[in-house]
Amino acid sequence: MTVTKTQTPVSVDKDRQAGAEPAGPARAERLSALVQQHGALAVLVIVSLVATFSFDSFATGDNVSNMATSSAFLAIVALGMTFVIITGGIDLSVGSLFALGGVLAAWGSRHGTLVALLLPLVVCGAVGVVNGLLVARSRLAPFIVTLAAMLGARGLMLAITDEGANTYLIGKGSFLAELGQGTTFGLGNPVWIMLALFVAGAVVLRRTRFGQHVYAVGGNEDAAALMGAPVARTKILVYTLSGVLAGLAGALNAAWLASGVTILGNGMELEAISAVVIGGTLLTGGLGYVSGSLVGVLLLKVIQNVINQIGSLDSSYQQVVSGAFLAVVVVAQTWLGRRRQLM
Repeated sequence: MTVTKTQTPVSVDKDRQAGAEPAGPARAERLSALVQQHGALAVLVIVSLVATFSFDSFATGDNVSNMATSSAFLAIVALGMTFVIITGGIDLSVGSLFALGGVLAAWGSRHGTLVALLLPLVVCGAVGVVNGLLVARSRLAPFIVTLAAMLGARGLMLAITDEGANTYLIGKGSFLAELGQGTTFGLGNPVWIMLALFVAGAVVLRRTRFGQHVYAVGGNEDAAALMGAPVARTKILVYTLSGVLAGLAGALNAAWLASGVTILGNGMELEAISAVVIGGTLLTGGLGYVSGSLVGVLLLKVIQNVINQIGSLDSSYQQVVSGAFLAVVVVAQTWLGRRRQLM
């Protein structure tokens, strides 16, 4: 009599175990990516809720509208900075280009709205082109190149205004003034312009070949070149875009204030970098979100508004809190990046 032994399907059990083991690391990796992308949004919601219940004037229509309008100019600058940082670069010239754009718009308003808008875009865009050429073609460090551009743009702005002695005004009732001071559905026109730019920026970054090249260059420049990505052209374009957006933000701010103020823009490059990094974009490049940069800007402005609501604290505390947020975010990004490498 022959006895047939039934063998246990060991291979099936092994396959199940092998399939079950990566579930934990994969789940942790997804959680890390979720925290990096939406962590700033969670903090923004919490801070806003606390401020709403703590201060009666925080959630009022006037306060929200003022915060949105004042955030729009920094957000437009941060949008251009997002593209630059994703490629692994940095642009320290945006603060000076913001001030230069405002002065050029106010000066050009004497010759009509078209000149007032085109002049800052062309001049600031040209500075961005030079930055991109020096970084991409001459392979100079972005920090040094844009630092030189920052000093040069600030010097040009002072030369135009005779060392700040001349302040050019924008006439009331002009189209440019309406563009900066008018409202639509309760929000300032600069807010709507900013939102339209962010929608366009998100589409370009996520849905176009140029956006793919931006991520590829920031992830690994040599690999991007081997895949056929136009590395130099991509860098030139992102620095040009940063310059154009900084000039546009300056022009809109001048229209909002009805004058080209020369003292504006100091430290704006650091605010823009902080907002972009807080929003989840890696300083090392290769990863970033347009929406995250907008959230980073709003978080900085909400913190500033809360400090103003307290009243007993001066504006310097806003820089302290912003610096602390930036330090925490950079440490968290580094930690999450190391965890992903170990998984």
